[in-house]
Amino acid sequence: MKVNKELNRVVITGLGALTPIGNNVDDFWKSLVNGVSGSANITKFDTTHFKTKFACELKGINAQDFFERNEARKYDPFTQYALIAVEEAVKNANINFDTLNRNRIGVIWGSGNGGIQTFQEQVSEFAKGNGTPRFNPYFIPKMIVDIASGVISIKYGLRGPNFTTVSACASSNTAIIDAFNYIRWGKADMIITGGSEAPINETSIGGFNASKALSTFNEDPARASRPFDVNRDGFVMGEGAGALVLESYEHAIKRNAQILGEVVGGGMAADAYHLTGTHPEGEGAYLGILEALAEANLQPHEIDYLNVHATSTPMGDASELKSVERVFGFNSGLNISATKSMTGHLLGGAGAVEAIACIMSTIHDIVPPTINTVEIEPELEGKFNLTLGEAQKRTVNYAMSNTFGFGGHIATSVFKKFAE
Repeated sequence: MKVNKELNRVVITGLGALTPIGNNVDDFWKSLVNGVSGSANITKFDTTHFKTKFACELKGINAQDFFERNEARKYDPFTQYALIAVEEAVKNANINFDTLNRNRIGVIWGSGNGGIQTFQEQVSEFAKGNGTPRFNPYFIPKMIVDIASGVISIKYGLRGPNFTTVSACASSNTAIIDAFNYIRWGKADMIITGGSEAPINETSIGGFNASKALSTFNEDPARASRPFDVNRDGFVMGEGAGALVLESYEHAIKRNAQILGEVVGGGMAADAYHLTGTHPEGEGAYLGILEALAEANLQPHEIDYLNVHATSTPMGDASELKSVERVFGFNSGLNISATKSMTGHLLGGAGAVEAIACIMSTIHDIVPPTINTVEIEPELEGKFNLTLGEAQKRTVNYAMSNTFGFGGHIATSVFKKFAE
């Protein structure tokens, strides 16, 4: 099959969200705009001996409401979350797959940890035994990181490009950029993309505590994620999924789809600096932002809203703003916000959820706030509009999303308000 030589426009026609502050896109967006925190004491396991006792858990989600019992037991929670979010996105996009060429529709998904809950359960059971390997027959397919993209393709019969991106906390943003490119290059007409994570368990919380990445502000979990605040002490773990339906403009018009926005650029780079820490001067972030701008053919002043990675870690927040300063300068008219202050950090799923926040901001011309930041770093005072405390109404023609991952992975995407 011949591949188009001209680059296709890539539009967004469906969104799905399963988050700690809303189990669908509408509820998620309302909570974002209203500054709702999703952080509370952990209910999934006994935290008595853990340094961190809180996280941003999903609320009111029961697998049995979405899957038959025999089906649910085949999937780790991260795959369940993916399927729930994708179902909303497919319905939102009003897709009838029977009328489309499934050979030209793919799935590119992102996750950092995959089936870590399944891995923990199975290895723990083995360790308690006498050495006889009695593993669940679904152990491997539940655990492997790429299984969510495979299960999504199986459910809908999609035979186009199918794989999973793993770049730690940049995973789902990387997936979106890959999906954008495959459609631009003419290798697919439509791709379901996004990411999911289910990391609120003993292994993940204990591991991130050991690396001193998590907040331990147990006395007030709702205010623990506080980007740019002088008292920030680490990120708050989150769980959930975000799903996007991307397709070529021509394909969307042909099937009379409602177009929600457009993807116009994606930049990827590396800090090449440290296993878990960001470059002190934000070198990789700077390069990723520049690449995204160049691909979108935009100047810095044309970006209206930047959804920063800003996890609420002391070094990470500071280095990211250094990269922002290098590209955009001070007092540039750019609105910045850190929505992880509300959702927590969904690790590999963060980029997808934050992409949805960006797209919704272009639809509604509202920038969601950064909450919990009470005492800003003195050197930042008056230099950036961090949209503190309350959402701000303004025209948002272009929104940008930053995501960074352990290992120095950088991914930055740019979304545009849709216009014919």
